[in-house]
Amino acid sequence: MQFIDRVEIEVAGGKGGDGIVAFRREKYVPAGGPAGGNGGKGGSVILKAVEHLQTLLDFRYNRRIEGENGQRGGPNNRTGASGGDRIVQVPVGTMVYDANTEEVIGDLIEPEQTLVVAAGGKGGLGNKHFLSNSNRAPEYALPGLDGEERFLRLELKLLAEVGIVGKPNAGKSTLISALSASRPKIADYPFTTLVPNLGVVRKPSGDGTVFADIPGLIEGAHLGAGLGHEFLRHIERTRVLLHLVDITAPDPIEDYEMIQQELAAYGRDLLNRPQIVALNKMDASDRTEEEIEAIATRLSELSQSTTPIFQISGVSRQGLDPLLQEIWTTIDRLKEERDLIHNLSL
Repeated sequence: MQFIDRVEIEVAGGKGGDGIVAFRREKYVPAGGPAGGNGGKGGSVILKAVEHLQTLLDFRYNRRIEGENGQRGGPNNRTGASGGDRIVQVPVGTMVYDANTEEVIGDLIEPEQTLVVAAGGKGGLGNKHFLSNSNRAPEYALPGLDGEERFLRLELKLLAEVGIVGKPNAGKSTLISALSASRPKIADYPFTTLVPNLGVVRKPSGDGTVFADIPGLIEGAHLGAGLGHEFLRHIERTRVLLHLVDITAPDPIEDYEMIQQELAAYGRDLLNRPQIVALNKMDASDRTEEEIEAIATRLSELSQSTTPIFQISGVSRQGLDPLLQEIWTTIDRLKEERDLIHNLSL
């Protein structure tokens, strides 16, 4: 599936129906008076977050979305029918901006969450509304109002609990294919992953956790170099970072430090996320045990983490079970902390 994570669209609420001028003319109704009904309200454009969508691809072919117009009022004080709302489905994790002002209009992070992005116009008033002691037979009504119009930018930020980061060719795509049913394109050249891959990894309890394979970062990614700037924002929503370091690289320590520098430069509190470090491609390494241990020790010092530096292989599945157990433990701990904060705030 093509991954589209940023689009610009126009939205317009429906026009309100016009009020009308009408009078009661029944034979047995003396002094019938004005009876023109109000116009119906225009329909709004509403975004709704759903879990089954993963891209904004549909908007590439539908750039203008409009609510239905309201109907004009009727005689005998009948109000015109309201226009139908246009409910548009978007993936969970969609942020909505005003493209002209850069104002954040909303952030759709929960399934079934809705956001009105263009309100429908009000219906016009019929002449019945203008009846008064000084004007017993008003012969005017008001037109319906235009609906709200906006130029929006939609951005999709992946909602994944675990974000896998590392340099190009660190083995992220291979690992996510080993852990889940995801089958990303894998090849031996940089930037195989042009879009974030999602994989659902089953926990021992039976429920699933979403892992995101973030495209490889290079030096200067936070400034837009390579593919990093486009996809660093996807890391913002992850709760845990899994940092893969290629043990077969010329200098694994330098690779680790470069990624950390990019995360720090991008900001958004990324360096304060729980981070689990794993040396990958252990099955392909020709380093001695002493060299590997020295690298692991140095990484442990740099990460200042109490968790071990895991030694794994996505290809042979070496060391994956202990790594997953650490991930589950970290996620459970974060959930307990969130629940405690929530309970204290009540």
